[in-house]
Amino acid sequence: MSGLAVSGVTKAFGGTAVLRGAALEVADGDLAAVLGPSGCGKTTLLRIVAGFERAETGSVRIGGAEVGGLAPEKRRVGIVPQDAALFPHLSVAGNVGFGLVRGLFRRAGGGVLERVEECLELVGLGGYGSRMPYQLSGGQQQRVALARALAPRPGVVLLDEPFNALDRSLRGTVRDDVRAALKKAGATAVLVTHDQEEALSMADTVAVMRDGVIVQQGTPEELYARPADLGVATFVGEAVVLEAVAMNGTVTCALGSLRPGDGAAGTGWVALRPEQLVLERGGAARVERVEFFGHDAAVTVVLPDGGVVRARARGEAAHRVGDRVGVRVEGPVLFFGE
Repeated sequence: MSGLAVSGVTKAFGGTAVLRGAALEVADGDLAAVLGPSGCGKTTLLRIVAGFERAETGSVRIGGAEVGGLAPEKRRVGIVPQDAALFPHLSVAGNVGFGLVRGLFRRAGGGVLERVEECLELVGLGGYGSRMPYQLSGGQQQRVALARALAPRPGVVLLDEPFNALDRSLRGTVRDDVRAALKKAGATAVLVTHDQEEALSMADTVAVMRDGVIVQQGTPEELYARPADLGVATFVGEAVVLEAVAMNGTVTCALGSLRPGDGAAGTGWVALRPEQLVLERGGAARVERVEFFGHDAAVTVVLPDGGVVRARARGEAAHRVGDRVGVRVEGPVLFFGE
């Protein structure tokens, strides 16, 4: 299994630029998530890697070899689509082995049946080969689609928002199963998603795309703690953003004088995470709303100047609508100048 390197890729449709010099690096055996809002170009980037679209400029390399001029079937790319797209008239084994029967695997003398069963075991569906797609749950169908993609031993596996059609309660389990199967196979993979939780929880590296460009790539922890700009800060996880002035090592905003993570200066915006806000009984702010999520609660607070912030409290919220509270900030904050 080999790594992926995309550099300087551009693409336009009807005169409208969709990709404007996109670049992505995925190390051998890593899972990368391309995260961005609808229409930012992430699916177009995936289709260019797969060979379904041709880039106007730029390079796509898989395992060190340039594949930009190759047809899709010659790129050694496996694809897991949004809706599994299994052949309804074929068994599970028939779906997984479909690409092997006609492909290089067969000509190289590979044992098709042995490889099919190996891939089904890999995704936790050993013994399911004789079943038909309609006999499977949505999560099982997605795992069959992954087994089918892994069967020819591709250089890269591409996953195009594969969990969208699943119930929310099932999504987390299937995500864990897919990640575990990819890691066990040693596969290099790219997941396209607009779901922040999905990207941060699954990926080894996350690339944030905006307007056809990868604006920042790093580990989930790096993107959350050290976003490149205010747009990344507000897109990767929830953020509280307030107007601020930075001077002499402090940032002054509606929450008082705070400590920035670097030597910032000038006017701009302060950004902090809701879990940094600590609510204390008594004070000039007022609790406007409490949303209980089980594992934690989101508490919306109106500040004395009319500004609104959203704090996170563990477990059952200790505050009720109408309570007067003080707001204290823990840890360094992010400052972005104008």
